[in-house]
Amino acid sequence: MTRFTLFASVCALALGTAAQAQQTDLTIALQLEPPHLDPTSAAAGAIDSVLYTNVFEGLTKFTETGAVVPGLGTSWEISEDGLTYTFHLAEGVTFHDGTAFDAADVKFSLDRARAEDSQNAQKALFASIETVEATDPQTVTVTLSKPDGAFLFNMAWGDAVIVAPESIEGIKQTPIGTGPFKFDTWTQGDSIHLVANDAYWGDKPALSEATFKFISDPTAAFAAMMAQDIDAFAGFPAPENLPMFDADPRFQVLRGSTEGETILAMNNKQAPFDNVKVRQAVAHAINRQDIIDGAMFGLGTPIGTHFAPHNPDYVDLTGLSGFDPEAAKALLAEAGFPDGFTTTLKLPPPSYARRGGEIIAAQLRAIGIETEITNLEWAQWLEEVFRGKDYGLTIVSHTEPADINIYARPDYYFQYDNPAFQTLMDELTVTANAEQRSALLRQAQAMIAKDYVNGYLFQLAFPTVADARVQGLWVNAPTQATDLTGVSWSE
Repeated sequence: MTRFTLFASVCALALGTAAQAQQTDLTIALQLEPPHLDPTSAAAGAIDSVLYTNVFEGLTKFTETGAVVPGLGTSWEISEDGLTYTFHLAEGVTFHDGTAFDAADVKFSLDRARAEDSQNAQKALFASIETVEATDPQTVTVTLSKPDGAFLFNMAWGDAVIVAPESIEGIKQTPIGTGPFKFDTWTQGDSIHLVANDAYWGDKPALSEATFKFISDPTAAFAAMMAQDIDAFAGFPAPENLPMFDADPRFQVLRGSTEGETILAMNNKQAPFDNVKVRQAVAHAINRQDIIDGAMFGLGTPIGTHFAPHNPDYVDLTGLSGFDPEAAKALLAEAGFPDGFTTTLKLPPPSYARRGGEIIAAQLRAIGIETEITNLEWAQWLEEVFRGKDYGLTIVSHTEPADINIYARPDYYFQYDNPAFQTLMDELTVTANAEQRSALLRQAQAMIAKDYVNGYLFQLAFPTVADARVQGLWVNAPTQATDLTGVSWSE
């Protein structure tokens, strides 16, 4: 019996090891839970973090490098005048509810996004579209009102994914796309569960199922990872703990970058921030490195404008808003506030905002500006700040790629209205020459920096902690996405 028991134990161990090597499920944590599940009608990047490429697909898509590649539009032709894009669609594609995908769905999605009553948070992406025609079931012709050098780039955004009219009514709770994973369940406040789409038209994922856990508290995130209750945490919210994971062979730490310009946003139409000298004073009151060290434990690159430092067109303008408290006080006095003033500072949940907010509040207090801090949940922030514009100051990271054009929208939440900048963006849109586009982008960066539209803090880093056996996770985040299509477990 002793020998038999030993033999059985060895066999069980071997079988267990084999089963572990064949693991096909993944539990991955994120800090922010989506407010709902329709990426085409909200500004919350948390929606894309779960659904982009996994559940929903667009005509084009971003890779981990930020390159734009074919999606549901497998190929296309562009007319010589740059006004007509003819997309050839993937064949044999069905939505997760079994309905067929065709050109009519593309027309529906693009027309819905650009409609007068559209709730799309990035409606400007579709502004150049004049008509969308379903030429035949596998062909879509998009005609633009003017050339748009960024059109294929725009179609890769999560806001431009293709949805079906048959399932649009329930999309916020039951998203139905064409991607390699199907939505299964959402336990609000806890997790979202996806399962592999066996009828997927493209390359099948290695994972059979994936669970997205939502853990907002950095301490809880550390505990869950250390206990291996989760397999990975994308955008790990406690950078101070990364050295502990580095030293533990059970884990791997991926240190990547994002498109996330983290800013101290100012309400440009609300007094006193409608005064450029006040905004300049705020900018000079900020010590970026203290914020990076205190809130991000050294992870982050200082920025002086709304542009990613890894972009070849980036201009280092940090010197325009260097840390200078005495200059800040003088500017406040010139603006009519020698004794300072009190304003609101409304903070969304991410660690960079909550931790950074406390540091910035102390820095502003040193020049006479008192802040009334309010911590908001993500849905509240979207309602009060982003849509309601009811705030003085806020901190947020803009993770959308190459999004300096948001400064051309006077009704955007920081309400910057500069006709010269708007004209500059119009010129950029119709410019195809790379050198000319580069010059325009450099000019745009300088314009918003010299107008001190916002306080530009740092480019958000993207640390991911994962089980050492997990492979295929994105290191960098060129868009807010947790692409699981290439993720698997090593033996």
